[in-house]
Amino acid sequence: MFILASASPRRKQLLSEAGFTFEVCPSNAEEIKDKNMPPEELAVRNAVLKATDVYSIRKTPCLGADTIVVSDGEILGKPRDKRENEEYLRRLSAKCHFVVTGYCLIADGKSYSGKVVSEVIFNKLSDELIKTYVEGGYGLDKAGGYGVQDGFELVRKVNGSYTNVIGLPMEAVGKLLKDIL
Repeated sequence: MFILASASPRRKQLLSEAGFTFEVCPSNAEEIKDKNMPPEELAVRNAVLKATDVYSIRKTPCLGADTIVVSDGEILGKPRDKRENEEYLRRLSAKCHFVVTGYCLIADGKSYSGKVVSEVIFNKLSDELIKTYVEGGYGLDKAGGYGVQDGFELVRKVNGSYTNVIGLPMEAVGKLLKDIL
């Protein structure tokens, strides 16, 4: 039994589908938003911050994670509104970008952290597809403004962990949970 320090329905679903028993207790920690920090370091630091925040209160094994989308060296967070969501999708269309997820498990006072990077290649998106996706509100709660699992033809190919692009690299995190807990 552990605590997931995240409100992400996608992380919850991935862990449940993998058969893990856990409780959800989102972290209240303020994420670091340092644009000068390398994205891989930023994702891990935020994951550690979230896990530490919840562990310090609950003293129960705790998993934190942070997913970042990086396009042309720039971090694309969750879009502020539909206009920014549309900008993100136009920017990603027919291009390659990277998804970085940092993760941290704290158990018995010890911290185990790491990161997974996946390369994502987008299809060329039509104006109609972008409009339909954005108007449906699908990308507003997701880093980069999209979800690979949303059922649209956004992504041509994922090199690396598919579940990482969803929000939690289950190959790495699942092994860590099984090894430590």
